Amino acid sequence: MIDIENLQLIIEGKEILKGIDMHLRPGDIYGLLGPNGAGKSTTIFALLGLRARESGRVSVLGGDPADDAVAIRRSVGVMPEKAGFYEWMTALDYLKWYSRFYDSKSTGRDQGTMLENVGLGKEAQRPIGTYSRGMKQRLAVARALISHPKLLILDEPTNGLDPKGRREIHDLLVGFASDGKTGVLLCTHLLDDVDRLCNRIGIIDNGRTRLEGSITDLLTEQRGGQRYRLRLENGPDTGNLPAGMTVLGHEGGWWRVQVQVKPSEGPSSLWGELWGRGWKILEIRPEASSLEEVYMSHTGQERHQAQEVA
Repeated sequence: MIDIENLQLIIEGKEILKGIDMHLRPGDIYGLLGPNGAGKSTTIFALLGLRARESGRVSVLGGDPADDAVAIRRSVGVMPEKAGFYEWMTALDYLKWYSRFYDSKSTGRDQGTMLENVGLGKEAQRPIGTYSRGMKQRLAVARALISHPKLLILDEPTNGLDPKGRREIHDLLVGFASDGKTGVLLCTHLLDDVDRLCNRIGIIDNGRTRLEGSITDLLTEQRGGQRYRLRLENGPDTGNLPAGMTVLGHEGGWWRVQVQVKPSEGPSSLWGELWGRGWKILEIRPEASSLEEVYMSHTGQERHQAQEVA
């Protein structure tokens, strides 16, 4: 749905994007991560055809934004970080008006259902100017979805929402991508949102893609293997370990180990081998993944000379 290779872009004589790669497939919820000024918004502008690139290949829904920008935008729902509204309108009237830009065949009932889905059903007839920040965030998500897009691009969609509101938006996005034919590009600073929602991520810093891939694979690669806590009945022989296993330490009856195996294979055979070597395992717990570790190790490597263009 998005295929970008070595995207480079210059604004006012300054090189903002120096080498961006991105690959988003149908069914993906893709987290685009990076510090302020890394080039996230400029990348989005480029893939929507709002900024002309200097070089590189960009394909969005099978078309090139340089040639097919209007057609591409008709199939893309976008929620920018700063979403403006006509605040004298009610939310329902606003969605009816906005849907006309897409020649949408949605009815008033469809628009009312969409507002119900984002938690604004009871507020549909209130003027938008009376809405809180969180309510406006919900309306911006509804606006992005009202055209039934093939690709959804969201910039900080859960800003200003309480935990219940965040969970409702999470469920909505998972449902959107669940048919395997649509995709979501999520641009956010909330790593918890990414951990809960995304199956793939791209980390960019100073205009370059530093890392891209499956979250599961990247976490395993970052750590040199998956980490586990084992509760044991006895003190084990740590000098006789199976290949691919390292002991990281212990506390009480719990031992921390690192296992180097392919994610598709799993460590099951190693547990049996450990048992055969005298490790009386009572309980196995995987350690919580740390997306923050991955993010921090691939950002801040250079001084930021590029400034993100809003």
